[in-house]
Amino acid sequence: MRPILLSGHERALTQVKFSKEGDLIFSVAKDHVPCAWYSANGERFGAYKGHIGALWTVDVDPTTTFLATGGADNTLRLWEVKTGRELKQWEYLTSIRRCEFSEDGKRLLGVTEKRTGQLSNIVVYDIDNSSPDAPQPSEPTLRIVVDELPRVTVAGFSYLSKYIITGHENGSVAQWDAKTGELLNEVYSHEDGMAVTDLQ
Repeated sequence: MRPILLSGHERALTQVKFSKEGDLIFSVAKDHVPCAWYSANGERFGAYKGHIGALWTVDVDPTTTFLATGGADNTLRLWEVKTGRELKQWEYLTSIRRCEFSEDGKRLLGVTEKRTGQLSNIVVYDIDNSSPDAPQPSEPTLRIVVDELPRVTVAGFSYLSKYIITGHENGSVAQWDAKTGELLNEVYSHEDGMAVTDLQ
């Protein structure tokens, strides 16, 4: 199989995601424009303009209707995949380091960066995925302030979205109740000082 080269970003890539069907690839980089590509030939499907500064995270919902992005402009944004239209913007005090849709696409998770004077927050929004024109909530249904653990580096939902799993800069992995936000378990899966960089 011949590799496909995707040329479009001006700075280093930070995350890449396939759509559930595998026909589209979504990418973000240290520039400010998320991109979508046809996986069959590498042609660009579209770009999503609105962010300012580096982007750290991207995810697409199971129906490839909604796209979520987050970055150094301290915003988490929701887009319509087909048109590139921005549907909702949530603002925070620090960067968004990770975003992920639940398995059914009805919840969206975001993680804010820990910085001097600001703790990492895990936020979950209930997404109305009935239509791109449906109003989206301004406030999260769940907010977890991570005050007892090291900085969150990655996060995501477990199977069936019963739990939220977080990886941390000290190599630990934590399990949280996705409804109550209660910390249920913490294990050290990597050597101390080896940050967890991805969860699947």
